[in-house]
Amino acid sequence: MSMTKTTGATKAARTRGFLRNTALASAAAAALMVTQLPAPAFAQNFAFNSVEIEGAQRIEPATILTYAGIARGERVSAGDLNDAYQRILGSGLFESVDLVPQGSTLVIRVVEFPTINRIAFEGNRRIKDEDLLPVIQSQSRRVFSASTAESDAQTISQAYAESGRLAARVTPRIIRRTDNRVDLVFEILEGGVAEIERINIVGNSAYSDRRLRRVLGTKQAGLLRALIRSDTFIQDRLAFDQQVLTDFYQSRGYVDFRVTGVNAELAEERDGYFVVFNVQEGQQFSFGEIAVNSDLPDVDPDEFADILRVRPGVIYSPSIVENSIARMERLANRKGLNFVRVEPRITRNDRDLTLDVEFNIVRGPRIFIERIDIEGNTTTLDRVVRRQFRVAEGDPFNPREIRESAERIRALGFFSNADVNAREGSSPDQVVIDVDVEEQPTGQIGFGGTFSSDDGFGANISFSERNFLGRGQLLNFGISTTSGAQAYSFSFAEPAFLGRDLRFGLSLAYRETDNQNDASFDTTRASFVPSLTFPVSEFGRLQVRYGARLDEMRDAGSDVGGIIRAEVDRGELWTSSVGYTYTYNTIGVGLDPNSGVRFTFGQEFAGLGGDVQSVRSTVNLTGETKVRNEEVTLRASLEGGMLATSGSDGSRTLDRFRLNSRQMRGFEPGGIGPRERGGDVNDALGGNAFAVARFEAEFPLGLPEEYGISGGLFYDVGNLWSLDSTDVGTAGTSVLYEEGSWRSVVGASIFWDTAIGPLRFNFTEALQAEKYDKTRGFEFTISTRF
Repeated sequence: MSMTKTTGATKAARTRGFLRNTALASAAAAALMVTQLPAPAFAQNFAFNSVEIEGAQRIEPATILTYAGIARGERVSAGDLNDAYQRILGSGLFESVDLVPQGSTLVIRVVEFPTINRIAFEGNRRIKDEDLLPVIQSQSRRVFSASTAESDAQTISQAYAESGRLAARVTPRIIRRTDNRVDLVFEILEGGVAEIERINIVGNSAYSDRRLRRVLGTKQAGLLRALIRSDTFIQDRLAFDQQVLTDFYQSRGYVDFRVTGVNAELAEERDGYFVVFNVQEGQQFSFGEIAVNSDLPDVDPDEFADILRVRPGVIYSPSIVENSIARMERLANRKGLNFVRVEPRITRNDRDLTLDVEFNIVRGPRIFIERIDIEGNTTTLDRVVRRQFRVAEGDPFNPREIRESAERIRALGFFSNADVNAREGSSPDQVVIDVDVEEQPTGQIGFGGTFSSDDGFGANISFSERNFLGRGQLLNFGISTTSGAQAYSFSFAEPAFLGRDLRFGLSLAYRETDNQNDASFDTTRASFVPSLTFPVSEFGRLQVRYGARLDEMRDAGSDVGGIIRAEVDRGELWTSSVGYTYTYNTIGVGLDPNSGVRFTFGQEFAGLGGDVQSVRSTVNLTGETKVRNEEVTLRASLEGGMLATSGSDGSRTLDRFRLNSRQMRGFEPGGIGPRERGGDVNDALGGNAFAVARFEAEFPLGLPEEYGISGGLFYDVGNLWSLDSTDVGTAGTSVLYEEGSWRSVVGASIFWDTAIGPLRFNFTEALQAEKYDKTRGFEFTISTRF
């Protein structure tokens, strides 16, 4: 027997028709036999002394008799026989059933459904067999059921629909084998992907469609639609996008914002969708009066008000209120005030579009944490999850702290799903925290290619594991090669060293260069750097480290001047140093999500053994803000550094600062700064001090945002100067620009976010440059990993 079915309503209708026709045929056969019986059968009453079962192989006769419900000697009518037939057929155990009265004997003939020998899928490329088998109900060595096969076909079709292939068709077929066995084959025609051809947003005035489309997880089909999957129509993603839009507006003060509807219209060709989000923005609110009140005798409201960072006039955001509550509750815990809760009371002022917030400090219920149960972590150790909680068994229960712990668990990136819930424990004043997680892969092997105007083409291989041995540790190993350099790196990090918010890091690196760029010598550098990093404030972190480094300048060319030749003659030098770096960063995490600053200051002190005695200092201050309804990003950076050495030899070119294209655009690496010049000698020497200011604006070009193309303008100004000695030791050469001079450059950029990596094209023009500087009018970078 072969079976051909289609998915959807047509397949279901055919299945019902098949069953109905089978029943009608059996009923007709039974009626025909009744007409051939003697006169007593005409009255349609029967009394059977025995029942014979024919065709049963796996099913016991007693089971069939139980479904029939006919007792020996019991008088039954034709209607009773039909009911028995329906019960036996409805059991789902038989392909066909016949009830044949033969005098005082009732013969029940059955044809059992075959057993499934194996299940196969044909035509599936996008979804593998191992992913389809768990979602269907039919199983090998189980009884075949036509209705189950139909249901499985619909399930497979739904799986394809969720991946955007709405035109997928699934046809179940059976192949007869011996011993009443069949092979069940699902023939799959995957069809094409239904893409999002256009996304429109109706009702928005504060933010443009272009800005809002950048927020959505669903994207429009663009130039690289064959490589990008975020433009695939998935119904569940649209529901997520509604929440994303709501969060976006509410975090910017639009407390009345709501999505009134989402319409998705299928194109006539059934290969694309037109999606429309209907929204109501409402008015933008700011914080009004901020007050802290308390009825608790051991709480000073002024002390809690002093730690608040929000001030009147700031654009209202629910996250700011939550952060303020968390900050006050942490202060209460530090002061030993248990069961203290902070409840916000918000008063709306529609006249001046402000929201007054009153933080009320109250005594919460006396509930303790009985235990924390963690399930689903087959690889990750319990302690990795448990340390995301700031509370332990026996501590007072704080719902807000539990929610924050859940967010920290999700932020680890180790789990595809993480649910944290509280339930009543062994008594009403005890709660149990249930943590259910579902792990996901955390390792990655990467093969990539790079190109830049500085280093040319290159390739890299890397391995990374973010949850090494389930301990939450980070392990990285990489090999990178370009036309002029080879680099090998290894790093390891323990984010919770000694069980505290203390990050231990270890970095090993080895790098060789081969007359790279304009350098006329080769280099070898090897380093060993252990470090500890810890928070010193809400947005500030401090890293302390030790560094051991081996540096060598070698194989100087024939046209090298006296300064570099003397440095090459010094051979290998060991540097032993201690250092620190302080970082303060509010970009993306401060009160204003559209503005922030990042400040970095570090120093390295060399001289604890080794061959080098020096102090190296660097500083960087970057500010960023978004204007014109967040369409334009403005960015300004100030960066500088100074190297001070002691001893008669001074610093080497390898140690001094050399500005690259990320620090000073429009010039070659080593294109500015002190230079030994004369005859065939043209050596870039670097400098002991530098200062650079960069100003940049990034903005849309009016192209469809699905192309991922935007533009930018920039202006850079910088200086590189200072040497320990200008004694060249070579006749006919001299040192230029040792005292420094300012250079400046303007340029335009094109940014292109593609599936193979972010591309950047810089077109530059030097406004100020010295005679022997090396300028660059075009820069291009690409980096991709797969």
